[in-house]
Amino acid sequence: MHITVMGSGYVGLVTGGGLADLGLNVTCVDIDKEKVRMLHEGKIPIYEPGLEELFRRNRERGRLHFSDNIQEAICNCLVTLIAVGTDAGPDGLPDLSQVWSAADMIADCISEYKVMILKSTVPVGTSANLFKRIKERLKHPQEFDVAFNPEFLREGSAVEDFFHPNRIVVGASSDRASAIMKDIYRPLYLIQTPFVFTTCECAELIKYAANSFLALKISFMNEMANLCDAIGPNADVHTLAHALGLDQRIGSKFLHPGPGFGGYCLPKDTLALSHIAKAFGQEVKTIDAAIAVNNQQYLRVVEKLKSGLGSLDGKVIGILGLSFKPNTDDVRESRAVRICRALLAAKCELRVFDPVALHHGRRLLGDQHITYCSDAQDAVTGCDAIAFCTEWNEFRSLDLRGLKQHMRGDVLVDAKNIFDPTRVRESGFRYYGMGRA
Repeated sequence: MHITVMGSGYVGLVTGGGLADLGLNVTCVDIDKEKVRMLHEGKIPIYEPGLEELFRRNRERGRLHFSDNIQEAICNCLVTLIAVGTDAGPDGLPDLSQVWSAADMIADCISEYKVMILKSTVPVGTSANLFKRIKERLKHPQEFDVAFNPEFLREGSAVEDFFHPNRIVVGASSDRASAIMKDIYRPLYLIQTPFVFTTCECAELIKYAANSFLALKISFMNEMANLCDAIGPNADVHTLAHALGLDQRIGSKFLHPGPGFGGYCLPKDTLALSHIAKAFGQEVKTIDAAIAVNNQQYLRVVEKLKSGLGSLDGKVIGILGLSFKPNTDDVRESRAVRICRALLAAKCELRVFDPVALHHGRRLLGDQHITYCSDAQDAVTGCDAIAFCTEWNEFRSLDLRGLKQHMRGDVLVDAKNIFDPTRVRESGFRYYGMGRA
């Protein structure tokens, strides 16, 4: 089976590489000629563990291709997978302009039966509108189908998630389209991956509901951490989270407090679900509350730094971690970036280090009053305080005593609760965690 993947961003590249590894012939296409050239040269524009090896293996076996000739790729395939960006617009709703552009290009190429699989996260009803748009644009009547197949890839473990998903959700407009989807994912079906077949509308809602529920858990635990801080030494959020996680009705995932959720998906999808509900005359008050909590949570880190230092004006602060989570270079909606901006507004000087995201962070933050450092020791040198904002594994094994010797002050804010507070204090720091006395 030949598959064309439209959009060589995060979802498109991981999905394209994964489908090729399942034995399908995949062509990833993009209107960005420079990106296509880089891919031909073996240069991957995103940082994702395991993706480079996945690409190399399938290119050598002749199953993975890259092209900017979109028309040719669509004409030569049975299935076109749409994985273009749907960034939030000024009104909070996803910008679907790239989806409609993809639909028009597909419609202009259809001369035989094809299936269009929408992977991009879109509002309820978009798949139906996609079908209508393609049908109206066709030069000659032609049978085709549209399916919605949401992705649930976690940045930093996306390759693993593709091959070992919790479930595969398919919204399809016909039995024929469902059968083709089963054929595409047959290797995963054979290892007993759960499949959910439903309508396109329900599948579209499932994607938003899943991400929003995770956001709810995160915001809930952040509020519990704030409450533990208020109660004082006899309340520890880690003990609370452990007890909650043992309840099988709740589960232990996403019960980790911090400066709030970031990245491309959760902030965008919670806001979109709120707007979608309003469009249907409903309110999602719990989701609105989660958004409100998240929009303020990063300021708790700034408050803890101010509490430890007395004043932020003129202080030198080291920031360890810029990406919104470990194992990715993605700084979109990163709470670490927001913390940096708040500290710069408070007239701090910053020294910043991240293992892979410095380039993207620099693009957002600029160079004024910021020094971008080559390692953690460089970042803490001469600092009055340091804040760990991303839970990179390499941070967990740092020599804290050694770091302390290079600092001017003794304040350590653990925004992700990476460390054992006792160990930090024994290393000479005053420790400030999230919900930990």
